[in-house]
Amino acid sequence: MFAKDIGIDLGTANVLIYIKGQGIVLNEPSVVAIDAETKKPLAFGTEARNMLGRTPGDVKAIRPMKDGVIADFEVTEMMLNHFIRKVNGRSFFSRPRILICCPSEITGVEKNAIKEAAERTGARKVFLEVEPKVAAVGAGMDISKPSGNMVIDVGGGTTDVAILSLGGIVNSASIKVAGNVFDADIIKYIKDKYKLMIGDRTAEDIKLTIGSVFPGAKNEKMEVRGRDLVTGLPHTITICSDEIEEALRESVYMIIRTAKSVLEQTPPELSADIIDKGIVITGGGAMIHGFDQLLTHELKVPVFIAESPLTCVAEGTGILLENVHLLEK
Repeated sequence: MFAKDIGIDLGTANVLIYIKGQGIVLNEPSVVAIDAETKKPLAFGTEARNMLGRTPGDVKAIRPMKDGVIADFEVTEMMLNHFIRKVNGRSFFSRPRILICCPSEITGVEKNAIKEAAERTGARKVFLEVEPKVAAVGAGMDISKPSGNMVIDVGGGTTDVAILSLGGIVNSASIKVAGNVFDADIIKYIKDKYKLMIGDRTAEDIKLTIGSVFPGAKNEKMEVRGRDLVTGLPHTITICSDEIEEALRESVYMIIRTAKSVLEQTPPELSADIIDKGIVITGGGAMIHGFDQLLTHELKVPVFIAESPLTCVAEGTGILLENVHLLEK
C-alpha cells in the first residue's frame, strides 16, 4: 500500500481534503463540538456545525481556526486527525505527504503551528504553501510564465490579494476581513436597526440567500426570525437585499482598498498584463451577489469569478501534488 499524497485547505470556515488520484474527498465545516468538562470531542464537521448556538451548557461547539490561523492547537489537531482518518488518508503501513495551505501574511510561529499540527497526524513530510498562490493554480491560471496574474481570495477568516508571476508572489496583502466579518456585520445591522438578535447561522443564510454588495444589483426579500431585544420574545422581520448591501459596505470597501494598494505597488509591466487578463476572485466570498461587478467598477479592471470558487484552493493542492518538484523548491 503506497502512501497517498494529501492536500488540505485548512480554512477558518471549512476544511477540504484532496487525495491524489481521487480528487476532493472531504468538504466539512471547521467546527468541533466538545464536552466542556472532559474536553473530549463529541462531533466534527457538519454534525458539529448543526450544534452551533444550539448546545446545552456542557457541550461547546467551537471553531478552532480563527482568521486563517490556529486559535486552538489541541482541537485543530483532533479535527485534522478525525478528517484524515475519515477519508482513509493514512493506511497502516504508510505515512502520506501533506500539502497544507495558509494565508499569505502569517508569522513564522503561526506557520510552525500549522505545520506541527499536520506532522502530528502522522505525515511523512509537510509542505506549506500560501493560499492565494494555490487558489490561482486551482482557478486554472498559469502562474509559471513571466506575466502578471492577480487573484483575490475571499475566505472565511481572511482575504488574500496577490500578484503572481514566474511561479511566485510578486506582492501581496492579507486582511482579516472576510466571510465571518460579513456575518458579524449582518448581525450588528439587524440588532441596531430592528432590535432583533440573530445567530451566526441565520446571518450566513441571509448573506447567501439575499446578500448583495453592488447597489441595486439584487432585489429580494427574506423573513428573519430571532429574539426581540425589547420584549425578549421570538420575533420575525422582513429584510431586503439593499439593507444587506448597506450592512456589508464598510467591510467590502476595506477589501477594495487592499486590492488598490496591491495594484499601486505592482511593476508597470505586470499591471499591463493584469489589464489584459483581468482579476480572478476565489473563495466563498466570491459567491456574494455583485462582488465581481463592484470590483470591476472600483478597480477599472475586468474581474471574473473562478469556476468553482469554494474548491479552488483544494483543487490547486491537487495540481501542485502532481508536480511535487514545484513544492520541493
